[in-house]
Order: sequence, then structure tokens, then C-alpha cells
Amino acid sequence: MGDELNLDGQTAIIEQALTGGTAHPAGWFRFYFADQRWEWSDQVQRMHGYEPGTVTPTTELVLSHKHSDDRGQVAATIDQILHTHAAFGTRHRIIDTGGNVRHVVIVGDRLFGDDGEVIGTHGFYIDVSARGDQEHEEAVTARLAEINENRASIEQTKGMLMLIYGIGESAAFDLLKWLSQEANIKLRALAEQISEDFRGAGLALNAQSEFDHLLLTAHQRVRPSEQS
Repeated sequence: MGDELNLDGQTAIIEQALTGGTAHPAGWFRFYFADQRWEWSDQVQRMHGYEPGTVTPTTELVLSHKHSDDRGQVAATIDQILHTHAAFGTRHRIIDTGGNVRHVVIVGDRLFGDDGEVIGTHGFYIDVSARGDQEHEEAVTARLAEINENRASIEQTKGMLMLIYGIGESAAFDLLKWLSQEANIKLRALAEQISEDFRGAGLALNAQSEFDHLLLTAHQRVRPSEQS
């Protein structure tokens, strides 16, 4: 268990944006195959418009929040992972309890039980809806400009995330930063590992499930000396 991504810990980190203490648009989920039981972090509950602890997610509830044009795609993805137990990634729209449309990227990988068998899938949501906040965008740009020797590897990996998941620059950086802090690994080291994995595998862009798996397990391959 020690080398798995810690999706429970450090949730306070997720709630801090790069500036101003704004809510960070990311959170974790788990889905257990045997009883089709879902778990959502507080952040994912809020994305759907619920106060933490006020809802028990089910497959029916998950699908009810999908945009009508995307619901079929998501239902097919759930059915696929139930049968293949494969990593997956999807971008679609959800509608929260207030009727607001949010664009989310979801990436999941296999969840193993104590006996080594696949018992479900786990991963993260990231809200990539347009923020319309010029000050935030400028703050992100300023923060990136401060990264000197680390900039090349981070920029390269950020570009990969933008390309693979169809997200913007600030969302890609937020995602990379969140993964780094959840795994308690230096941002530069994790970025370099993701880039190395991607180049080494020689993945085609249509092999997204392979990239999803590499993204969620990159922290396991970072050298101990590079960890925080």
C-alpha cells in the first residue's frame, strides 16, 4: 500500500490554489466492482453541488449528473472498465445540483486489494471549466516564470497533459502540482518521470488508457533521492 498514490491524505492541499486560497479544482474517487460502490472526496462532492457527507454516490447518481449528450459515453466507459479492469481517461460535462455545467477530466487506474487482485478503479476528477479569471491566469503565468532550472521538464510534461487531455495551460499545471503533492514527490522529479515514461513507451495518441496508467503510477518510479 505504501507505493500507491495516497488519495486519502493531504486533502487540504487540494483545497489551496496557486494564489488566494481559492478552491483547487481536483479530487479523488474510488469505484469498487463487486458491489458497484462509489466513494467521492469532499472536492468531488462539491463539484457535483453537494456539501461533503450529504450524499452517497451510486452509479445511477453518477450518470444522472452527466450532460445528456455525454451520458451514453460515460455509461459505456463504466461498462468497459467493469469488464476489462483497464485504466481509463475521459473528458465530459457534468451538471451540478444548481444546474451549472462543468467540464471535467477523469482519469482512473486499477485498484488492487490486499491479495493483489483488481477490486476496482481509483483516480481523480479535475474541473477544467473555463474560469474566466484573468487575474488567476496571470498569477499562474507569474508562478511558472519563477521556475528556473525546473522549468523545461515541467513545461514539457504540462504540454503533454494539455495535448492528451485537451485541457488548458493552468489546468495542466494544477493537475501536475496536485499529483506531486498527493504523492509527496517533488514537482520537477515527477514531471521528469512522466515525460520519461511517455517517451520510453512510444505511445500513440490513441493509446490513452496506457498514458492514464503511466500518469497515475509515475510516482512509484521516481528515485527515492528525488522524493520530498
